[in-house]
Amino acid sequence: MKGIFDFESLLEESVRVHGHLCPGQVLGVRMAIYGLEKIGISDPKGTDRKKLYLFVEIDRCATDALQSVTGCSLGKRTMRFIDYGKMAATFVNLETGCAVRVVAREEARQKAREYFPDLEDKYQCQLEAYKIMPDEELFYHQEVKVKIPPEDLPGRPLRRVQCFVCGEYVQDMREVMRNGKTLCRACSDGGGYYKIEDMSCSK
Repeated sequence: MKGIFDFESLLEESVRVHGHLCPGQVLGVRMAIYGLEKIGISDPKGTDRKKLYLFVEIDRCATDALQSVTGCSLGKRTMRFIDYGKMAATFVNLETGCAVRVVAREEARQKAREYFPDLEDKYQCQLEAYKIMPDEELFYHQEVKVKIPPEDLPGRPLRRVQCFVCGEYVQDMREVMRNGKTLCRACSDGGGYYKIEDMSCSK
């Protein structure tokens, strides 16, 4: 299956989606191709689209590239964001159970200088070097076991319940039981990421 992906076309599409060309885009496209090849996926947006599941560990430029190449997304429930802050992604073939975690090598940043020593701008140097560096210099991978619970898979929600405190509805079994009452996670832990204020955002 090696070589079936057109890197330049995939990078061009990724840049269109992301909005600009940067080292993260190049790295993300290369990572996607590498991971897909490792789990035996050759047509992620076509015949293999229902076989692929993706975990991403960072919310940076490379994640847009991973989404662009694989076709996986949060909205399709084929992507999960695990906030570890690491330049890594796990590719899962749901049909075979094969799963591979791919990690970008930190040393690739410095290694890039060896490929373009005359480029003073380090980001431009990385951008160009990442296009041509061997996979083994950019990434390492680990075969892993991933168990995806039914409530995290694509498809209709398995359950939809109302929070006892705020009255809002919770899907996909994300509710919490406290003292026999069904709560959303925000009410359960005291407000989540937001705080309700007695003022308008327009003021």
